[in-house]
Amino acid sequence: MSKTTFEDLLDAGVHFGHLKRKWNPNMAPYIFMERNGIHIIDLHKTIAMLDQAAAAAKQIAKSGKKILFVATKKQAKDIVAERVAKTSMPYATERWPGGMLTNFATIRKAVRKMTTIDKMIKEEAYKNLSKRERLQLTRERAKLEKNFGSISDLSRLPAALFIVDIVKEKIAVAEAKKLNIPIFAMVDTNSNPNDADFPIPANDDASKSIALITDVICTAVEEGLTERKLEREKRAADQAIAQAKKAEAKAAQVKAAELKAAEDKAEEAQA
Repeated sequence: MSKTTFEDLLDAGVHFGHLKRKWNPNMAPYIFMERNGIHIIDLHKTIAMLDQAAAAAKQIAKSGKKILFVATKKQAKDIVAERVAKTSMPYATERWPGGMLTNFATIRKAVRKMTTIDKMIKEEAYKNLSKRERLQLTRERAKLEKNFGSISDLSRLPAALFIVDIVKEKIAVAEAKKLNIPIFAMVDTNSNPNDADFPIPANDDASKSIALITDVICTAVEEGLTERKLEREKRAADQAIAQAKKAEAKAAQVKAAELKAAEDKAEEAQA
């Protein structure tokens, strides 16, 4: 269970949906009521589904896999980038490069280009380039960093996506679906919750709402990473203890054999 309360969600404005005329009928089960022409999201449903999503995200992180966070809308990008960076998970907040998932090999080439430029800058030959050539390289490096810097550690396809606003990020949704990559998503009243494997009914326009939901998922990821680290340390400690016991037993066997040999020698001498 998450520690997020009904009041936390209320304070963050998670319950405010879109105008009634903009709704997606598939969101009907998650709508509590209509007020002044605006749909109000059922926060009891939000809490239940947020808990499910957080538990699943925790397990993915615990297994050592990556979740790619996607949020390119203005009011979400900085919030998501800042929070996700602390978890060491990849994120796409500048733009979604077409083929990020379906043409992953090409995206990896762009990421490797950054590394190549970094190596080139450190080499002696770089100093011999003209000012114009160096400027071109610097600009190319900055452009690559802006678009791909936050996914530079993503060496293979992510195990899941977390998306803020699946209506805006429809290309990311389509690519994930094509590759059967699970989707965690904030779904507002204008969204189709069936497009997400773990839909979280929530206001995906208000920065406080985005920050709260993102924080819950990121906290779950951090808990999963911590548990993974503790389990690995425990396994390493158990292996060290087992090896020490094995070495101890072997030493005892050697000592017993030496003692037996000494006794046999003494008996032979007496005979």
